[in-house]
Amino acid sequence: MKLGENSFSGSLPPEIGKLIHLVDFNVSHNHLVGDIPLSLADCSNLENLSMQANFFQGTIPPNLASLKSIQQLDLSSNKLTGPIPKELEKLQFLRYLNLSYNDIEGEIPNTGFFSNASQISLIGNNKLCGGIPELEFPPCPVIKGKNRGKLNVIILLSIVLPATLVLGILLLYFLAYQNRERRVAARVSSMSTRVDKHLQISYHELHRVTSGFSPENLIGSGNFGTVYKGRLGEHGNKLVAVKVLDLQKNGASKSFKAECKTLRNIRHRNVVSIMSYCSSIDSKGHEFKALVYEFMENGNLDLWLHPSETTDQATSSRSLNLLQMLNIAIDVASALQYLHNHCEAEIVHCDLKPSNILLDNDLVAHVGDFGLARLLPKPINISSEQGTSSTIAIKGTIGYAAPEYGMGVAASTLGDVYSYGILLLEMITRKRPTDDMFMDELDLHNFVNRALPGHVYEIMDPLLLSKSGDENKRMTPRGDKTDGGREMECVISLLKIGLKCSEKSPNDRMHMNEVVGKLHHIKDVFLGVRAYQKNLEP
Repeated sequence: MKLGENSFSGSLPPEIGKLIHLVDFNVSHNHLVGDIPLSLADCSNLENLSMQANFFQGTIPPNLASLKSIQQLDLSSNKLTGPIPKELEKLQFLRYLNLSYNDIEGEIPNTGFFSNASQISLIGNNKLCGGIPELEFPPCPVIKGKNRGKLNVIILLSIVLPATLVLGILLLYFLAYQNRERRVAARVSSMSTRVDKHLQISYHELHRVTSGFSPENLIGSGNFGTVYKGRLGEHGNKLVAVKVLDLQKNGASKSFKAECKTLRNIRHRNVVSIMSYCSSIDSKGHEFKALVYEFMENGNLDLWLHPSETTDQATSSRSLNLLQMLNIAIDVASALQYLHNHCEAEIVHCDLKPSNILLDNDLVAHVGDFGLARLLPKPINISSEQGTSSTIAIKGTIGYAAPEYGMGVAASTLGDVYSYGILLLEMITRKRPTDDMFMDELDLHNFVNRALPGHVYEIMDPLLLSKSGDENKRMTPRGDKTDGGREMECVISLLKIGLKCSEKSPNDRMHMNEVVGKLHHIKDVFLGVRAYQKNLEP
């Protein structure tokens, strides 16, 4: 049951527990409130429970441990309090638990499921302590018995001389500073090794699953290497994409480290995650590095936007209708919103473009290729950075890279917003920003801007509307056919968002929180859920 990314409000009814055959329950990104119903534990067949990005409060019900089949449990970005139930340690099939950005407190369990840090995300809960060292939470205070505690209180209360008080304060400051320094040093020293949270795979295994990196399994190539299709698992039943780094290329090793460091703690439905990695020696004794991702059946967005440029007959006739394009735009924007606002440090992708957006079997978009990504520990005010050169050259891709990068300005989330704006304009027009028609003062941004509002149909991909009739009729909640006027309203609104995001000045661009909100409004208008509101235009 997938009810996510809507505007549902109120609390979940206890009757939810009567859905005993429920396998997948997704109510994420709504406005739901109240406690998590205890009756959810009666859904004994539940495998995936996604309740993130709501306003649920209260404690995590310990009886969720009775969900013996649960594999993914995401309760992040709510207002949950209290401890993590120790009973969850016993969940044998749980593979992913996300409790980030709540107000959970107390000791983190450290056995059973909680002994594997790569499957857990707890960031944004500052009152937690303990757990395995890889989680990097402070140790819990040691309680040495009631009598000892009372004695300490009596002693402390009896020694209240000013000099002792000052000494105690100084000592507390010193210990806090020392503890902070140790945590920072540990984080820095472990940057290159924390990738070990992911399951490492051998060169020989990768050689086997790709049939010796056979040309028949070659999917494509990028800036720093080639990608092969393979089959993992005891019975070869898991399709994977293996990205083999060309270490002869300048920057390939840095790309490997950047991608591992960036993706080690990321868990989002619209971001490609690393399944495994290999850092070894090949059969000729040369250094070998590779990353293993989940295979995406529908390739990348570039193949769908420009199918005529491929020689593969299976993909040369591909096209997307307006609803599919809108869903992909929302997926990519949601990924950027997560990277920019909901990670421990701001993550800047630096190379957003159609070929780095992968589509799964349901055409759900996943942002990938983080080889140029940057971690920003503190938010950057781009207006104060105009004269500051980046210490790391940001190359990106011509046409998609923000213009300020060419002037040496440091990477910022607003640089990703520019790339997203260009991507959105390309999705609607099916014209690359590097098309031969763009020269002198004419670029993709100006090309679209000149067509608004009266000549949009002349520049947009006509297949967006010509394919959408029957599909829209099926997807519209009221069952009526979406009229062309409403479709054109949505196309114009999408183009305006693309233009606003791709403004030359970073300070004139939108932020991804605003983009996601407006895209959801456009989708609601398209589906007839709500009326068009002019005040929501960019």
